[in-house]
Amino acid sequence: MKANPILEEVWRIKDELSREFAADPDAYFAKLDEITKAEEKAGRKVIRSAEELRQLVAEKERQHAEESALALNDKPPRNP
Repeated sequence: MKANPILEEVWRIKDELSREFAADPDAYFAKLDEITKAEEKAGRKVIRSAEELRQLVAEKERQHAEESALALNDKPPRNP
């Protein structure tokens, strides 16, 4: 299976938080809430569900397809 750097980073952070808050689930979720609020305040999108992630991926794929189609439709430059 091909390594996915995004998933590896998510798993690393999850493991780090789990080790830090293993004995206190309330503290764990409070920390996750703190991280989420900080990300939102910084203007970064926070994905809250699998459906949001699917929509985001579909939108990115649609944008990429449009950009590729535009590049294919470009005419070559004319020689002066």
